[in-house]
Amino acid sequence: MRNYTNYGKVRFLQIGLVVCVLFLFGGGQGLIARPFSSTYPTDLAWEVITGKVIDETGAPLPGAAILVKGTTTGTITDLDGNFSLDVASDAVLVISYLGYTPQEVAVGAQAVLTIRLEPESSQLNEIVVVGYGTQKRSDVTGAIGSLKNEDFNRGVITNPVDLLQGKVAGVNITSVSGEPGANQNVIIRGIGSLRSGTQPLYVLDGFLLDNSDTGIASNPLNFLNPNDIESIDVLKDASATALYGSRASNGVIVITTKKGKSGTSQVNLSASTAWSSMASTIDVFGADEFRRRVVEVGGNLEDFGGNTNWQEELTQVGFSQDYSLSMSGANTERFSYFASLGYQDQEGILKNSNLRRYSGKLNMNQKAFEGRLIVDYNLTASYTENLRPAIGSIASDMLYLNPTIPAYTNGEPTLLNTNALNPLKRNELYSDDAANNRILGTISPSFEIIDGLTYKLNLGVDYSNTARYIQYKPFTEVVNESNVSDGTLDELISSNTNSLIENTLTYNWNNYKHNFTVLVGHSYQTFLDEFRATSSRGFAANNIEPRYQDHNSTSEFPTTVNASAVRNELQSFFGRLNYIYDEKYLFTATFRADGSSKFGQNNRYGYFPSFALGWNLSKEGFMATSVFNNLKLRTSWGQTGNQEIPSKITKASFSEDRLATGSGSLNTYPIDTDGNSLDDYPYGIVFTRLANPDLQWEVSTQFDVGFDFAFLDYRLTGTLDYFNKVSSNILLEVVPADPVQPTSTFWDNIDNMKIVNQGIELALNYNSNPQKTFTYSIGGNVTFIQNEVRDSPYSVLTTGAAQGAGQTGATINGYINNQPIGAFYMLQFDGIGEDGLNRFVDVNGDGEILDNDRVVVGSAIPNTIYGINTSMRYGNFDLVLNFNGSAGNKIYNHTTMSLFTKAQLSRSNNTTDFAVQFPEESINNSNTVSTRFLENGAFFRLNNASLGYTLNPERLGIGNTFQNIRLSLTGQNLFVITDYTGYDPEVNTGSTSGGIQTFGIDRFTYPRARTFMLNLNMTF
Repeated sequence: MRNYTNYGKVRFLQIGLVVCVLFLFGGGQGLIARPFSSTYPTDLAWEVITGKVIDETGAPLPGAAILVKGTTTGTITDLDGNFSLDVASDAVLVISYLGYTPQEVAVGAQAVLTIRLEPESSQLNEIVVVGYGTQKRSDVTGAIGSLKNEDFNRGVITNPVDLLQGKVAGVNITSVSGEPGANQNVIIRGIGSLRSGTQPLYVLDGFLLDNSDTGIASNPLNFLNPNDIESIDVLKDASATALYGSRASNGVIVITTKKGKSGTSQVNLSASTAWSSMASTIDVFGADEFRRRVVEVGGNLEDFGGNTNWQEELTQVGFSQDYSLSMSGANTERFSYFASLGYQDQEGILKNSNLRRYSGKLNMNQKAFEGRLIVDYNLTASYTENLRPAIGSIASDMLYLNPTIPAYTNGEPTLLNTNALNPLKRNELYSDDAANNRILGTISPSFEIIDGLTYKLNLGVDYSNTARYIQYKPFTEVVNESNVSDGTLDELISSNTNSLIENTLTYNWNNYKHNFTVLVGHSYQTFLDEFRATSSRGFAANNIEPRYQDHNSTSEFPTTVNASAVRNELQSFFGRLNYIYDEKYLFTATFRADGSSKFGQNNRYGYFPSFALGWNLSKEGFMATSVFNNLKLRTSWGQTGNQEIPSKITKASFSEDRLATGSGSLNTYPIDTDGNSLDDYPYGIVFTRLANPDLQWEVSTQFDVGFDFAFLDYRLTGTLDYFNKVSSNILLEVVPADPVQPTSTFWDNIDNMKIVNQGIELALNYNSNPQKTFTYSIGGNVTFIQNEVRDSPYSVLTTGAAQGAGQTGATINGYINNQPIGAFYMLQFDGIGEDGLNRFVDVNGDGEILDNDRVVVGSAIPNTIYGINTSMRYGNFDLVLNFNGSAGNKIYNHTTMSLFTKAQLSRSNNTTDFAVQFPEESINNSNTVSTRFLENGAFFRLNNASLGYTLNPERLGIGNTFQNIRLSLTGQNLFVITDYTGYDPEVNTGSTSGGIQTFGIDRFTYPRARTFMLNLNMTF
């Protein structure tokens, strides 16, 4: 779309230029333009033509340039868009105007012309980041969603992925909890693997990040300052991702940070403050109703005379602040820079919950040898502190604690009668404190060897070091929680080093019709993850934190130490061919060979091709009178790989073992056949892992067909895609079918098993006439997706299991043959029987309720995700609204199953109405995993809304100092419409089962906040 930011200034300058040129060439004798050059041949017929140049609304375009093609003869239009020119009879005029698409007109027999210019589509001409390069949007053959910084979500943003939520079709982003900097599940076009989770590959300024744990509990991407990001591109189909090969099966998110821009030099200061509170509460009983309800169910009421709302006592209004200072510019054509410093301090709504980040960024670009040598420097550094409370304990305490217990007694947290720990006291004693230092530096020199042939070297290192301390100060008054009474300390030290060396050679060649771009490259990346954990217990109760006390290991409380170091290597060879004919017909082919040290020597390399075709139909002659301003057809097929499996699993491993007691199976044999003591059983060597050099890469094969289109003078634009993604060669740790095996499990590729994701994506955006006083845009996207597990040899691969007394290990959801991913697999609740106990549906009609009566009752993964965004501007005011939502999924409310039962209420623990919905239910009834605790997870949320006002520095008399001043008020999570009864429907706090990621389970979750933020942004 046309850029109207400085539209008024441009018009004024153009009009001024028109007047000057007309007087200069016309001698001031009128305002009709005359030719400014003549290079015509003399043997052709001549004629004087007149005409008018107008815009898409019919308004005249003064200062439009009219040039006779193939010559230097031309003129410009006057103030009313009129022109006059002497031309030959076979002349072709080229008409151009800033912000509009140039047009060619053959004169022929026409003496009077009216020429209408169409605005350029910035969407077609915008630069999109693809693997190891960039392309114009009109030349892209893959499915790529792009977002510029002006379109990002607003508010208190810690993780860059939050900037995208609800903005890109096919991308489902869910925060696992409301904790500051919480991890997110990012799912691009569905889940395609059992073991690799859902995280895509992140590429920051050309550097491929590692998704491994950095030792800090919050998201590893939190080291990035969102204010430094210029754009984010999401590569979705195989044509777009295949060049990244081995780690692109879950998609690729390319993050580009800000650079200095030629011709500008500016300083930007952004300062904001925000306050957050619980967005919603769970309606547990108040003290008076609690007293009545316990008696009604025949429980033993323990009444301590108080009236405590534990949700209020254990939460707070969290205050946050964010400051960012950046400087950017280009002193010459040879050098540009961007530098920034940032500070963010985000306080959570649970006490002792805080995320603090100090960040620095430096990007520089240097040119030499007449622009043939270009060197890019990128440096990102951060220091992040993350303080966390005992989230699971606090989240359960504030829901089930007896509301008649006074929060304080004589100014101190009340000691519970069971000698359990008051959660207010736990906040004083417990801390989980992590500090992370991270630095990422890259240098990328490129040299144009000959015209069109460029060599580029990309060197980079990402180093992270984290020290994390999880501790309880000793508190002897509590006797039934020994870790509290004795004091504990877990000290976790981790470091991660990710090194990258890449060499690429790119050749560009084009003439009038043909455009070739060929890329070949080599990449070598190493990963070193080091970890050390020390656990100690038994500290002096001297009010000194355990981490600052001297401590010796004792026989009663021995100190344990665990350490590990893992090194992996990834070597890749890759190539890409782009061919464009006449800007109409597009072809892309890529190939990548990846070798990973994680695989055995027989299948170390995986090979991943892709092909794509594009057709710009709108450039065809037969489309000249169509309703489309732009219409492009794309189709692609390709494969990507997955190597996100544990290290060393293809190699044999052994351990020492011997009989530990006098009975049981023997791993070693006694020297004395009559031996009956441990001394007669020496240590022996046993297998813990079998060698498997034949383990193969997991492969994702994807087909895509899509349309890009524009109507109504490019005001209505959109994309429509159909995709089909099939994952095969599934990697999994399995139990041997033969019980006589030296190990209990081994890693293998599951023959014939497939995970299928197919769906449709639609994105639309409409922009109003930008010349009006009131302007607006409205856009949205929706994705319909179906997923299914096919040909699985297993009845169920558990992804989510219940936790807690009497519940541990019971399947909640998993991968089930011919069912959606994350399918909930359980008994169907059928009310309460005459005996006061659960009644379940007898599916097979055998008169018994057994495991074979379990059925699939829904999926944790939504089949519909959508986002709606709108912006409006009137004068200096602007308003931005962003909505997002999903449907078709369910949530298992594990919190309700664990806490809100009649049995808990009878023991004087608090609950909700859920516990008493069946008066006839026995207090001895069990909380069996069933549909009783399964809820609809659909929601519609106003994610963020921002109202801003831009001051005019010129009118304030400070135009020489400030370029721009903007004030804004932003609200986040302003409302959510949902039937879910938990804190929030965007949740996933179940535990991993067998190394397979869980989905859709809500267990003792950190509540989500509603936030309001004031921001001041100044550019000078």
